[in-house]
Formats: sequence, C-alpha cells, structure tokens
Amino acid sequence: MALLVPCPNCGDREFSEFAYGGESNKRPAPGAPSRELARYLFFRKNVAGVQVEWWYHRDGCQRWLLARRDTRSNLIEEAYWPQEREAHRR
Repeated sequence: MALLVPCPNCGDREFSEFAYGGESNKRPAPGAPSRELARYLFFRKNVAGVQVEWWYHRDGCQRWLLARRDTRSNLIEEAYWPQEREAHRR
C-alpha cells in the first residue's frame, strides 16, 4: 500500500514527491529563554497515534502544508495550508 499525501493544491500524491518536515510544534515567543528554543528545535513527542506534521510538496506546487497523520498506520487523515491551522485543531 502506498502512502498518499493529499496536497490541498494538487490532490493525492505519492509521498516520494514530498519532503518530510517533522512534527508541528508551537514556536517559542521572541526573547524566550534558550531552554525553550532548544526544546522546540531538538525534542519531539513522537506519539503513537495522530500528530500534525509539516510536509513540503517538492515535486509539485512547492508549498509547505500541514498534515494529520496516524503514525501507527501512516494514514494521512487530512492536509491543509498553515494559515488554516485554527480551523483544523482538534
């Protein structure tokens, strides 16, 4: 079974067209302590279940998108543009 990423612009595409950008975590505020910045850059939750991740459509529209993926099955439930993040929070 192939892993398909549903690009909001291009439709369902093979994952090999994309570059994985990692988990989507809340960015620390400007001027936050270096400890918070280090946590943001280097530590991951790595959940066994659904998580929101960054994907870059390298071979398509060349845009960054967010995707909700179940790490147990690799099924991507939905994908959306970063500016639509609030509408997709669960």
